[in-house]
Amino acid sequence: MARERFLIKGLGGAQALSGSIAVKGAKNAALKALASSILFEDGITLNNVPDIEDVKRMNDILSALGVVVSNKKEGEYALSVPGTLATDLPVDLAQKMRASIVLTGPILSRFGKVSFPHPGGCVIGERPIDLFLSGFEAMGARVTRESDRYTLFVPDGRLSGTSIFFKKPSVTATETLIMAATLAKGETIIKNAAREPEIGILADFLNSCGARIRGAGDANIYIEGGGLLSGVRDVFHTPSDRIETGSFLILGALAGVNFEIKNCNPKHVEALTEILRQVGVAVDVGKNSIMLSKNAHPSSLTSVDIETREYPGFPTDLQAPMTVFLTQTSGQSLVFETIFEGRLSYVEELVRMGADIKALDPHRVIVRGPKALKGREMESPDLRAGLAFVIAAIVAKGDSVIHNVYNIDRGYEKIEERLRGVGVDIKRIGP
Repeated sequence: MARERFLIKGLGGAQALSGSIAVKGAKNAALKALASSILFEDGITLNNVPDIEDVKRMNDILSALGVVVSNKKEGEYALSVPGTLATDLPVDLAQKMRASIVLTGPILSRFGKVSFPHPGGCVIGERPIDLFLSGFEAMGARVTRESDRYTLFVPDGRLSGTSIFFKKPSVTATETLIMAATLAKGETIIKNAAREPEIGILADFLNSCGARIRGAGDANIYIEGGGLLSGVRDVFHTPSDRIETGSFLILGALAGVNFEIKNCNPKHVEALTEILRQVGVAVDVGKNSIMLSKNAHPSSLTSVDIETREYPGFPTDLQAPMTVFLTQTSGQSLVFETIFEGRLSYVEELVRMGADIKALDPHRVIVRGPKALKGREMESPDLRAGLAFVIAAIVAKGDSVIHNVYNIDRGYEKIEERLRGVGVDIKRIGP
């Protein structure tokens, strides 16, 4: 699959896409819910789970630990946990996916020990795990490191509630420590917590199964620890993916007429829709859909500065698609990536396509437009930049080939099939 590639015939700047494209379940929500299965005495059921590589990876890790994972039907999984599990995350699997670290919270909380390698994933800059380790230590765990492997254990077997302050909000650390605190002794308070909607959705599900979590979605979260949860009380419904929603919205603003995004939650992408309206895009928001019907050509839209921030600010995961959008608008824009260093490295490929982008430093670039893009061969460097290349190729004149589509498959289910449904000329080609 890593050798598979996409062949895309560009539209040459024409607005020729129309019809409806449906958003799938959120990758990040599904991965955390799968990890939460370890907190349950019986097991859990999830639906609307996207058929993506990262879900397969997480299920492979859970299976290797001893969790019984069953794919009941399309988009539905049932997981059950035996009385004991392996507590050492397998190196070959865990190093392939950053989200593997969320397993450490439930495992440590339930079994009092866990061992894992430094998590891998996309190369988009340094992603330290100090918030996780310091949080576990504050809850009573002892941490040792040998080479690139961490070993944690709790001397009396059970974590203790405490107050934890994040120096910087982290979605994954917030979710991981919420799960760790669910089985801990006493109350845990997470201060300066991340506020992404997936956190509240996970907390609501855990609460429906017996957890006691307050404040998820706010800066301070309170978790009263207790016993194992029961999955017979509720089914986890994976929410729509807000990053996929935003990516389709950007594509529609660039190349769509009567372009509808279905099965989404418009409230989760308000930072993007407000910016698009500001520059002149006509966005019609429904309850579970977004419609782009009479949009002006991007070249007549005004430029705008973008600064990524934690939710509810502009998402870092939409920064690359938005940069493609800005290459087609009139004027000069500043893109300021505040979350990760190294996440702007993909712009070199856009420049080779004809974009006028100047790097100021690892966190900032100036984009001048409009500039016609030309199709070319590109290598997908990571999940989000990979989809940005797909969008750029659709807008460009001529043919493009995007290699290493495995990176795109990690987070977007059968993306070429859905894009063909709205008029994109895209083919998946084997090795």
